[in-house]
Amino acid sequence: MLNLGIHCKGTEDDPWKCQLKQLAHQNCSLQEEAAGAICSGHKEPRLVGGAHSCSGRLEIKYGGTWGTVCHSNWDSPDARVVCASLKCGDVISVPGEAYFGEGSGPIWQDVYECQGNEAILWDCPTTRRNQYNCTHRHDVSVICSGHKGPRLVGGDDTCSGRVEILLGNIWGTVCDTYWDLQDAAVVCNQLGCGAAVSTPGGAFFGEGIGSIWNDINECIGNEMRLSDCPVSSWGHLQCTHKNDAGVICSGGHRQVRLTNGESVCDGRVEVYYGGVWGRVMDTEWNFNDADVVCRQLNCGTAISVYNHSKFGKGAGPVWISNVQCNGSESFLWNCSFTQTRQLSINDDVGVVCSDHIQVRLADGGSRCAGRVELYYNGTWGTVCDDSWDLADARVVCDQLKCGQALNATVSGWFGPGSGPIWLHNLKCTANDSVLWECPAGPRAQSDCNHKEDAGVICSEHRAVRLQDGQNPCQGRIEVLYNATWGTVCADSFGMVDAEVVCKQLSCGSARSVENSIRFGMGFGHIWLDEVNCRLQDSLLWQCPSSPWGEHNCGHREDVGVICSGINDKWN
Repeated sequence: MLNLGIHCKGTEDDPWKCQLKQLAHQNCSLQEEAAGAICSGHKEPRLVGGAHSCSGRLEIKYGGTWGTVCHSNWDSPDARVVCASLKCGDVISVPGEAYFGEGSGPIWQDVYECQGNEAILWDCPTTRRNQYNCTHRHDVSVICSGHKGPRLVGGDDTCSGRVEILLGNIWGTVCDTYWDLQDAAVVCNQLGCGAAVSTPGGAFFGEGIGSIWNDINECIGNEMRLSDCPVSSWGHLQCTHKNDAGVICSGGHRQVRLTNGESVCDGRVEVYYGGVWGRVMDTEWNFNDADVVCRQLNCGTAISVYNHSKFGKGAGPVWISNVQCNGSESFLWNCSFTQTRQLSINDDVGVVCSDHIQVRLADGGSRCAGRVELYYNGTWGTVCDDSWDLADARVVCDQLKCGQALNATVSGWFGPGSGPIWLHNLKCTANDSVLWECPAGPRAQSDCNHKEDAGVICSEHRAVRLQDGQNPCQGRIEVLYNATWGTVCADSFGMVDAEVVCKQLSCGSARSVENSIRFGMGFGHIWLDEVNCRLQDSLLWQCPSSPWGEHNCGHREDVGVICSGINDKWN
């Protein structure tokens, strides 16, 4: 059949109903057509000079020659047809003035009058006029969204993985340099995967292959599709597949965490699935299973496992039960298990991982003062005082919820500790929230000993003492608060209150409550007033009272106490 420029849309029942378009210079013979030859009147578009095949200078091959199109009379409906025909999504912009560089060869004189819904450019009506004022400085450029997809590859489900976008017919990855949570939020929403949780870069989900699309997406985060986001700096980023961007979305994505422990590396095992945190229950939970959780959380290996209520019972459905891991899996859900939504009265499983870390203050008289000690790899150790200062102490006080750092003690102020010296040469900053996040010197290079153990006194450090009596178990009650000793007002202070003080000081039981005539008046702050202790209170500051430092007393009302015993530590 002789090619008369017939273009059918595929829905006609008679070829003569197809639209006839007599192409210029039509010269195919019957033999050429039968052989599947491309005739001289064949037209083909391409985009040249952009970051990928979906952006660039528009060039049309006509009669065996590539030429450009004049920007005059070219508009968005025309560009929309080009993007659609190239499988490049929707049009983003139609920059003029040879945005992607000047072409060469002829400048085709056809003026396209597209509606925007045509399948190919040749479906559009055209007029032919001589645009003598056009040069290659006026070459048409088109930027298409190019996006088909996106998709997430290499994760443990369809809502996490390496970001890949189909541009034309080629899947490519995205450079992580400027990829952020706003961009990820659009991807997660577009895929029906909820909110963006994180955007791990550095080929976190493995390196992709093929093209790397270097566009910088400038999403606000509320766009419906990634193709709706503005883009900039086309082709300017120098990335390799080691820079492939990733996304983790909340919806449908499974996560694991440890809760109700003392750090992120110990606690009850919980799994996030379908937008809900749920439980893990297994009467045969073992080290192989727990090792997978620890490794998934970058917490080392399991050092203790629990299939009872060590860390309490969680809430929500039991997502996973009857777990059977061989210990080498990357994710808990790569193991064999039973999935159910049923609630259970049975106990949740728990684990303590080797990178489980705690901090405490020892031998300082309260939980908010003392030698800094860290629990790591199953052992309590200390911190060397090299470079130890108030910035480091602040992190400890904040972490223990002990107020402000008042003093960063050195040279074993609270006595030498024992065990390993876990950290030295700490250089904490205002951004650090836990001590083990602070920059520190390599432990293998430390020459510290326990005479150099670091200590801290925080503002919430509290202590109690009895002053001006015949021994340490009788006298005027004084309390250390905010690094200052002060007294206690006698208003409402009775034998139950005195009993708490005597027991706290290991001085036996209370014999009497005394006024300031017996032990004299104190000075400075009056820290407590209207104290009303209960039988279950073991520390004076656990008792209900007026707010610390608020009172209507004078030092003539300072209260004292006489206890039955003498604490052996004072002898």
